Formats: sequence, structure tokens, C-alpha cells
Amino acid sequence: MTKYGLPQVVAFPAMVLVVMVTVYISGKQAIMSPTAVFIVELIMGILLVWVLAFFRDPHRRVPRGDNILVAPADGKVTDIDVVEENDVIGGKALKIGIFLSIFDVHINRTPCAARIDKVAYKPGQYTNAMNPSSAQVNESNDIAMTRLSGPRDALLVRQISGAIARRIICRAEVGAEFACGERFGMIKFGSRTELYVPARDDLKCLAKVGDKVKAGETILAKYLE
Repeated sequence: MTKYGLPQVVAFPAMVLVVMVTVYISGKQAIMSPTAVFIVELIMGILLVWVLAFFRDPHRRVPRGDNILVAPADGKVTDIDVVEENDVIGGKALKIGIFLSIFDVHINRTPCAARIDKVAYKPGQYTNAMNPSSAQVNESNDIAMTRLSGPRDALLVRQISGAIARRIICRAEVGAEFACGERFGMIKFGSRTELYVPARDDLKCLAKVGDKVKAGETILAKYLE
């Protein structure tokens, strides 16, 4: 279980358990029919398992190599484009967008060994995060970083809230250095994460739209040697 899940990882299961106990007592006192008790308890049991599963933090085998960029989030690759990103990249950037459903692991990890240069939070709306345009209007958090190994490119990881997600967690602090695939935060309850890296001739994108990826484990792109 992730430490980033507090207080929900305690509060939500506690609330579900209270409801389950209350329904059970109601059934024992004949306030509810056995069928109604069974249905409610089943629904609450499924909800309890899902809440606990949402905050899971599985071990990941981070691939070795200074020339790789791994996925910053679990989920499905929804879009891959070359765009203008002037705030951090300063020009054309390869953008890879990943949509996280409510069933995905929601831990965010660094795409490579990097130093954190800037963290910028932006309030916004909560539209469907599967749509790439949600990055322009939704609540988001930009983490600008610089690779610790060559090429020392500036990178941007953007955490974006979705229609359900309402809480972005980021523990990355300016000046801190992270290893490749190291945890730095999460987005709670469905969201989107984007990776921006300078578009260059010696960078090969290995991801495809529709790919299912794992944070810290799936290689999205690599610098050609």
C-alpha cells in the first residue's frame, strides 16, 4: 500500500466496514431481508477490495541503461505527438500521453535519473482525462527536471486530474535528485500523465498508441547510441 494514499486508504475502508456492520446488524434484527443484506454486503465488499487495490504499490523492475526513458505512469498510451513546449523544453517536444483508469496503479515515477528543477501546480477543471485536450483545462502539476546523464535534456512530466480524480500528490522538491523509476507521487482516482522530451534525431520512440504501460518498467523511448 502506498504512503501517498493517506488518509483515504484508512478513511474509505473504515467507512465501508461501518456500513457493512450496520447492514449485518439490520439483517440480524430483521430490519432488512436476507436478500437485501446479501446484495448490499456484496456491493460493499467489492467496493472495499477496489479501494484497497487502488492504493496498491507493486514492486517494479526498473530496466538498466542511461539512454532510456521509462513510463512515468501505468495506463494506456492515448496519444503520441510532436508539439511546441516552450516553458520547459524550449521548442519541439515529443509528447506521450498516458490515461490511467480507476483500475490502474496510480503511482507516478521518474522517467530517468533526474534532478528536479521546478514544480508548478495549476488549478483547473475536472473533464475526462482520456481526452488529450484535458491537459489544457484540467487541474495539473508540472514537474520540470534535467537528466543526470547524457544527453542532459530538460524533461517535463505533467500530472493531470480527471473527471473523478480530485487530488494530485507530488513529493518532488526542487533540487532533489531521483533515480530512474523512483516514486515521486500519485493522482487519486483516475487521471492522465504526460511525458515531454525534446524531439531530436537520436531519440527513438518505442511506444505506440494503445499500448498498456507500467510506470518505472516500460521503456517509452531511448537515445540511440
